[in-house]
Amino acid sequence: MIKVFGHKSPDTDSTGSPIIWAWYLTEVKGTPAKPCLLGEPNTEAAFVLTRWGLDKPEIIADVEAGETCVIVDTNNPAELPASINDADVVQIIDHHMLAGGLKTKRPIDITIRPLACTATIMYDLMGDDTAKMPDAIKCAMLSCILSDTLEFRSPTTTDHDREVAQTLASELGVSIPDYAAEMFAAKSDVSAFSEAELLKMDSKEYELGGKKLRISVLETTAPAVVLERKDALVAAMPGVAEADGADQVLLFIIDILREEATLLVPNDLVKTIAEKSFGAKVEGDTVVLPGIMSRKKQIIPSLNV
Repeated sequence: MIKVFGHKSPDTDSTGSPIIWAWYLTEVKGTPAKPCLLGEPNTEAAFVLTRWGLDKPEIIADVEAGETCVIVDTNNPAELPASINDADVVQIIDHHMLAGGLKTKRPIDITIRPLACTATIMYDLMGDDTAKMPDAIKCAMLSCILSDTLEFRSPTTTDHDREVAQTLASELGVSIPDYAAEMFAAKSDVSAFSEAELLKMDSKEYELGGKKLRISVLETTAPAVVLERKDALVAAMPGVAEADGADQVLLFIIDILREEATLLVPNDLVKTIAEKSFGAKVEGDTVVLPGIMSRKKQIIPSLNV
């Protein structure tokens, strides 16, 4: 049985894409596969599962030596199980930059394309077999694309992502604006999470100038609700950083509707990063970065210290 999984701290794409590809391998290719998660799905991903009657995949902590795996929505060993290089990885489907560090038992099938969403790549890889997708799988695919593109607001969005989403929505009879509003409302409800959980909910590791950073984002239609917890979030940062062996947590609160980010600035290191990376003038414990929406395309490539 092939295990299909994405990155730790699973968002909608890393929750939906394993479900999509495990369905395809099992039902179309005749190769038994099961979707897995490397943690609890975030609020938006959990909403998508409930909304479309999809079973939450099994949550796994690690993989066994020789276990057959397919990796989706990442190729970064830091975002994968600790024993990933002991497993038998047979395929990678991703839309992020090549990180390096993965080792495989043999030559494998790797697809990394500059699209906004892993699910869009899967749609292309399926070809004519997309006609066989049941509605629940189509809904998972549409949800992944709308989430990763922030309903086409993200600069990572391509015309092809938009076209695939519109095709799926038409086939399903779903209004994209109405459904995206439901998704973003679910994403914005973070009341049940501690500050440490919020800092780790959508977070990736990155090294800069000899510093190990944890780059966290919170995408929301209600940034004021998150900013009300600013002091508590800042107070939680050192503990989260220490637990992960990082030097600093950077938290970008993405306002989906205003299309801007607010970066919390707890110290001089983050102030320096903000000013050198984004040309911002920091005068307090937050700084607004107009037009910044994407960690992958705008935040990480710009980081400087």
